[in-house]
Amino acid sequence: MGFVKICGITSLEDARLAVTAGADALGFVFYPKSPRFIPPEQAAAIAAAIRREAPSIRLVGVFVNAPVHRVQAWMEAIGLDWAQLHGEEPPEVMAALADRAYKVLRLRASAPERGSGDPPDPEPYCGRLPDGPTLGVDAWHPVAYGGTGRVADWETAAAWARRYRLLLSGGLTPENVAEAILRVRPWGVDVSSGVEREPGRKDPEKVRAFVARARAAFQSL
Repeated sequence: MGFVKICGITSLEDARLAVTAGADALGFVFYPKSPRFIPPEQAAAIAAAIRREAPSIRLVGVFVNAPVHRVQAWMEAIGLDWAQLHGEEPPEVMAALADRAYKVLRLRASAPERGSGDPPDPEPYCGRLPDGPTLGVDAWHPVAYGGTGRVADWETAAAWARRYRLLLSGGLTPENVAEAILRVRPWGVDVSSGVEREPGRKDPEKVRAFVARARAAFQSL
């Protein structure tokens, strides 16, 4: 418990910012429709530099409904530690990626939205990362996959966090991350749009504040 991931990295400057702020992981989004999309060649250059400067940092590729062979190929070419599956990938995809991936399930936050679109029992989607999250949670959106600023269903997330190493995302900001940690008690937190000055560009003060407040909240548990 106490893991912090800064996602949506698009530049070496922002990667270094997150590392010096104390993040445990950096996320690169490989979904072309995202405003935070980064070409694999650019991600590889950033990853190589960060590996030299901060060997212990975890590098994560965010994929949305990508074929397994592409996920595997890009992970090897870029030098990623983990794949974050953020679409409608079935449990079979998790099994094919063995202990290299974890699944993010999107939860609807408001009562009228819940029901038919909510994910089933998370157990079939749980990953087998030896030192990473078992499962991720983000906020549901009808067309977007993450980075929307919407808050996820913390009540359901809290129930899952009692059973799994849960990585919580969805509408987290420096202002609400401490409350989210105290209410959900996740294994870790993941932020993207909540620490940006514009899509794909991080705000240094927000990044530093987010990591510091998350660390303090985890320490208080």
